[in-house]
Amino acid sequence: MSDTLSKNAAAPSTAPPPDRRRALAIARLRDLALVPAIIAVAVVGYLVNPVFLQSDNIINVLQSMSEISVLVLAQTMVLITGKMDLSLESTFGLAPGIAAWLIIDPAVTHGLGVHVLPPALAVPVVLLVGALVGAFNGLLIVRFGLNGFIVTLGMLIVLRGLLTGISGGKTFFALPSSMTYLGSTTWLGVPASVWISLLAFAVGIVVLGYTRAGRALYAIGGNVDAARAAGIRTDRILWVTLVVASVLAALAGLLMSGRLAAVPAAQGSGAIFQVFAAAVIGGVSLNGGKGTVFGAFTGVLLLFMIINVLTLAGVPAQWTNFLNGAVILVALVVSRITGGRAQT
Repeated sequence: MSDTLSKNAAAPSTAPPPDRRRALAIARLRDLALVPAIIAVAVVGYLVNPVFLQSDNIINVLQSMSEISVLVLAQTMVLITGKMDLSLESTFGLAPGIAAWLIIDPAVTHGLGVHVLPPALAVPVVLLVGALVGAFNGLLIVRFGLNGFIVTLGMLIVLRGLLTGISGGKTFFALPSSMTYLGSTTWLGVPASVWISLLAFAVGIVVLGYTRAGRALYAIGGNVDAARAAGIRTDRILWVTLVVASVLAALAGLLMSGRLAAVPAAQGSGAIFQVFAAAVIGGVSLNGGKGTVFGAFTGVLLLFMIINVLTLAGVPAQWTNFLNGAVILVALVVSRITGGRAQT
């Protein structure tokens, strides 16, 4: 009897300790921190114009945010590891730009393009360009140990200049259907880009929240030395994260190009500021190791709902950025008060 009692006493408890349970409860609360703000914006939008809650307008909001939301997902993954990738906005434009340049017929587009690849290779080329950009970033950041901020800032400028160079500052048009399909078609009455972005976030939630690889990202962002000491292959995981993020940025650019049926030379310019705003508002820490994919999704959803409300209210474009920025700051403060101590 005493042996049994001693064995039971020595057996480890499967229940998480109180501190762990408290941390999990806080994490879940942070995930939902922006939900009240989203509901409030929805109510205000309905009062401003009842059209706001109609299905057509809701689909319009989801479609308009679908491309940027994939960029937000990509940046969220990188931020959780304690790094940041400024070049995503240029990859967003360059990847479909390279594909268009290689595929379209210059005779149709007044000299734009070289027409050396068949249209069937459009999507693989777009994703391959994204993977190559991410791999090169990883080479400089992981292998050579260069500062990630400076590396990706330099890449942002280089890639933007490359797109301007191959396009001559003009817009690629007459895109093949292989490049426009995902951005222009509908599945079950909803734009395909919306389904793709939702699927990407669903996969992100599962991977980062319930897999060993996702836990490794948080461990690296929290303390890279401790993660390395725990046996996590930090360099490989960082490199893979940068590649996946760039591929997602290329996919987002393909969706945008498909919706526009064109690739402007300035595609994606300035998008990185909106991406960072959505991620940070959604609770992703710039210091790494904190934040969730669902939180990032609520951040980008809130931003685009606000933009839509301002548009329906007839707010002049000159005031849109000011009001949008003000709401970003308010939402940021509210989400941090709800979720706990402020993070940077």
